[in-house]
Amino acid sequence: MQTDPHRPDATTSALRSARRRWTLTLIGATLFLIAVYWLAVRTATGQAVENAALYGADQVDPRAFLAARNLLDTITVTSLVAATVLVGAIGLLRRQANLAMAAMAVILGSQAVTQILKYVVLQRPDLLPTDEYLANTLPSGHTTAAMSVLFATLIVMPYRFRGVAMFFALTWAVGIGAYTVIAQWHRLSDTLAADAVALAVACAASLFLARTDRIRAVVSPGAARFTLRTVFVGLVTVVGAVSAALGAVALLASLRQDIDAATEWQLFLSAQWLAAAGSIFAALLFWWTWYRLETKRRSDLTTAR
Repeated sequence: MQTDPHRPDATTSALRSARRRWTLTLIGATLFLIAVYWLAVRTATGQAVENAALYGADQVDPRAFLAARNLLDTITVTSLVAATVLVGAIGLLRRQANLAMAAMAVILGSQAVTQILKYVVLQRPDLLPTDEYLANTLPSGHTTAAMSVLFATLIVMPYRFRGVAMFFALTWAVGIGAYTVIAQWHRLSDTLAADAVALAVACAASLFLARTDRIRAVVSPGAARFTLRTVFVGLVTVVGAVSAALGAVALLASLRQDIDAATEWQLFLSAQWLAAAGSIFAALLFWWTWYRLETKRRSDLTTAR
């Protein structure tokens, strides 16, 4: 006899596994953030490699540089507030106050954590003889904004629309992370740290929704829709894997060479590829934590508020 995924026992079992995923992912994202900061900021080698990548961006075609700046300029206080209001409105339209609060908290909470870490908690020691890139820029506020909007959208959207939302929001978010490197606004470590911050806060928000009994298991999608989801996730995974491989190969090759203009360009390309891969895999990881789950409708029974 097939189990109805909307039955309380089915949802309880699914949520038990999901809570473990969200908890472990939150812890893993935090440890990843610490590791990135320590290796890239607290070591002379890390600083030298990342600053060389920034110098490599001087060789970028002016048109690509302008395109990067134009996309980054779409993230302002006004646009971030608008995105926060929009995801909150979607939650309220679905008649779920807790959902609206959780989605809004992902965006605002991620940005708050990023700014506190960047300007209060984390310091960038002066480990190099001379360099113009001295200020701490970890984590990246722009990448945090983009990834947190992506995660909030995935949380607030109904299951049947999640794939469509992922398609559009992921493309934009990955572009933001990569373009911060092109525009010389941020280092690779800044974007990876921002991915970790947004992922950790999104997992915390998901745990809140689970604790307030606002999540349920869902019926398996139809064959056609399931195929489309599988193809999309597969393609995104391939793109992320190729980006990671290209970035890793370029990085390892550069570490065996003296730093010159050619090496700086290679390190820049590596940083761009790895930044894109970081955003892609953070998005796929969060997508996976919500596997076959969605927020309840207002009419669904709850045991907690």
